[in-house]
This record gives sequence, structure tokens and C-alpha cells, in this order.
Amino acid sequence: MKISTRGRYGLKAMVDIAENCSEGCVSLKSIAERTNLSESYLEQLIASLKKAGLVKSTRGANGGYTLTKPPEDISVGDILRVVEGPLKLVECLSDKESCGMGDCSLCATRDVWARLSESVSEAADNISLSELI
Repeated sequence: MKISTRGRYGLKAMVDIAENCSEGCVSLKSIAERTNLSESYLEQLIASLKKAGLVKSTRGANGGYTLTKPPEDISVGDILRVVEGPLKLVECLSDKESCGMGDCSLCATRDVWARLSESVSEAADNISLSELI
């Protein structure tokens, strides 16, 4: 499994919001400046995080983004699933048609991938945003 820039940058943005939201809303521009990420790319990521209910937005001169829950209640797994999708090492764990075997019960390696994917998910779910800040 390879975490894409969506996953890395989405997590980076959430850490930045968590670190700076005690001062109020965090603007997209300030996140971009501190993280050295593109504002337009961050807009896409934040839109997904907002739709999933991890951040909320406030309009206006002092507007921006804040977390919807305390950082200790948001896991790395929560964030990665929003911006990356399921944390599966191989596609056939999400889509049985993709392996080409037809009958997954005949696949000798499927259980290996399922157990490894479960370990990755468990690790991501056990790291909270508060641990990163």
C-alpha cells in the first residue's frame, strides 16, 4: 500500500488545523503557508474532510476551518479513509472482481493480504491526531 499525496497532505493539513485552532478558525492561506502546500490542492482535500464531518468552515473576515471533534477523537485512520479510501493493501479486498479468479475462496494469498490490511487499519486507528500535535 502506498499512501498518495492526498493522504500525506490531508494528514498534514489536519495536524496544522489541530495545532492552530486554539486561536480560532484557521484560514486555508495560513495552512498553505505553514505547510508549503498549494492552496488549490488543499481546497480539494479540505472539501472532502468537511463533507466527512471532520472539519467545519466559518465564512467571513475571521473565517476558516476548525475541527468538529477534539484531536484525541480523530484518528489517522479516519483522515486517511476520507482522502485515500479504504485502507486495503490489494484491490481484491474491496472489489472481488478485480483479482480475476472469480472465486476468492480459491486464492491462496487473500488471507495474507486481509490480515496485513487489518494490521495497517488497526495501527492507523490507534494513532490520534492529538498524538501528532
